[in-house]
Amino acid sequence: MSRFHVVIPARYASTRLPGKPLLDIHGKAMILHVVDRAQECEAETITVATDDERIRDVAAASGVEVVMTSGSHHSGTDRLAEVVSLREWDDEDIIINLQGDEPLMPPAILRQVAINLDTHAAASIATLCTPIENFEEMLNPNAVKVVMDEAGYALYFSRAPIPWYRDGFSGDEQWMPSMTGCFRHLGLYAYRAGFLRRYSEWAPAPLEQCESLEQLRALWKGEKIHVDVAAEIPPPGIDTRQDLEQVIQLIGG
Repeated sequence: MSRFHVVIPARYASTRLPGKPLLDIHGKAMILHVVDRAQECEAETITVATDDERIRDVAAASGVEVVMTSGSHHSGTDRLAEVVSLREWDDEDIIINLQGDEPLMPPAILRQVAINLDTHAAASIATLCTPIENFEEMLNPNAVKVVMDEAGYALYFSRAPIPWYRDGFSGDEQWMPSMTGCFRHLGLYAYRAGFLRRYSEWAPAPLEQCESLEQLRALWKGEKIHVDVAAEIPPPGIDTRQDLEQVIQLIGG
C-alpha cells in the first residue's frame, strides 16, 4: 500500500480540561500515550502538530517529531494541511488524523482506515463508522450519523437521525428497524495529502457551518469519502475529568 503518516493535532487550550494533552496518565503525558498507539500501527512517520511550546517540549524530549503550526486554524483538518505543506509530502501519501486526546485508540483501526483509503482510488478521504442499535443514540445530536451508497461512499453526515425510518420513528412506539442502515460516524480520518492541499484553499461550506461538521466541506466540493465499518469500536476520547479517571483505570499502572 501507499506509505502513510500519522499526524496528531494537539492544542493546549480546552474549556473543560486546560492543558489536556499534558495531563498525567501513570507518570506520562497523555500525548505520549497517543504517540504509543500510533507507533503500534506501523506508520512511516509520526508527527505531533501543535501551536503550544509546552506540548512541543514534552513531545520533543521523548524523541517525537513536532511541527509548530498556526494558532488560527478553524479545524484540525486545516492544521493537517499546514503540516503537509511544511513536510512536503507527495500528493498520494496518506495522512491519518489521530486526535491528541485518544490514548486508547486501537492501532488496528488506524491501519484499517489507511488501507481503506489506499484501496479506494476514487476517494480523497476514508473514515469509519459503527452500527447504531438504539433509538436514544439515533436521536443524540452529539452522535454524528452517516449514510452511504451501495459502494460505501458517503452521501451525507448529519447530527440529525438519518436515515429517518418513517414507519418506525414517527409513531407512539418508536423502534429501530431490523434492517441495516443506521450508522454512527467515528471521527477518525485518513486523507490524501493532495486533498489536504486543496481543502486548505476552500472557505467553510454552508452545510459545514450549519451542522458544524467539517467533513461536509469535502462533500460540498464533490470529493468522495469512503466509509468502512470499524473492525473494533474505540473507547471514547478524553473530554472531562471523569473521562480521564476512567482511562487511568483502563490503562493500569
